[in-house]
Amino acid sequence: MKILMILAPIVVGLAAAVATMGVVGLFLAKSHTATRSIRLAKTPEEVWAVISDFQSAASWRPGLKSVARAPDLNGHPVWREVDKRGRAMPMEVTESSPPRRMVTRIADPKLPFGGKWTYELMPEAGGCRLRITEDGEIYNPFFRFVARIIGYTWTMDGYLRALGTKMGGTTTLEP
Repeated sequence: MKILMILAPIVVGLAAAVATMGVVGLFLAKSHTATRSIRLAKTPEEVWAVISDFQSAASWRPGLKSVARAPDLNGHPVWREVDKRGRAMPMEVTESSPPRRMVTRIADPKLPFGGKWTYELMPEAGGCRLRITEDGEIYNPFFRFVARIIGYTWTMDGYLRALGTKMGGTTTLEP
């Protein structure tokens, strides 16, 4: 009985916290746009060669276990990324203008989130700047709440840091 008296308030408190997160998430916007950039001491062509080589991405992106080619969708190439936890996410390349611009989108409407990344490479003295703009949607209210707390850029930040390491430079992310 003592255990029940101790655990009951904890369980009720946790349930209330989760419910509150879901309710707050209902009032947050489903769509968001976020942009991050990095300056690299490489040419746009060198950076393009790395970011468009999806097959090799697992060798430099710490969160990825594997990447494999999937069947085309709407005439566009699709890659299936599998993270370290074994979760798969198909990514469709909807636009590609080497070595300046590429647009990829999450190609699975069943996921609790979706959207696209627009990669833009701009030459600068001594290298180039890569800017990624995420136009995302989060359908699940609980996930919306969590994303709002941790920020919309954490996936882009991890990607850009890993790319900076791959390209052999220091990584300074910019909004």
